[in-house]
Amino acid sequence: MTRAGVVWAAVVAALVLLILLIIFILQNQDQVTVRYFGLEGLVPLGMALFIASVTGGVLVAMAGGARILQLRRNAHRSRSRQST
Repeated sequence: MTRAGVVWAAVVAALVLLILLIIFILQNQDQVTVRYFGLEGLVPLGMALFIASVTGGVLVAMAGGARILQLRRNAHRSRSRQST
């Protein structure tokens, strides 16, 4: 098991997921009305669900990133206190 092998497996898995996502979007082309903060528009159902899932992923990544920064700051403070 090498790094290149792990990267290759991750790329293959990502491509399979991308193909499944494209199939999902293409099979769900019914137009739906989307309303958000007073804005309204027609969007294909598959695209609306994709946008919602990406937005959720971004929010989770932001929360996780904030937590990682908080833990790093606390670890840095602990190391500073131990060295003095």
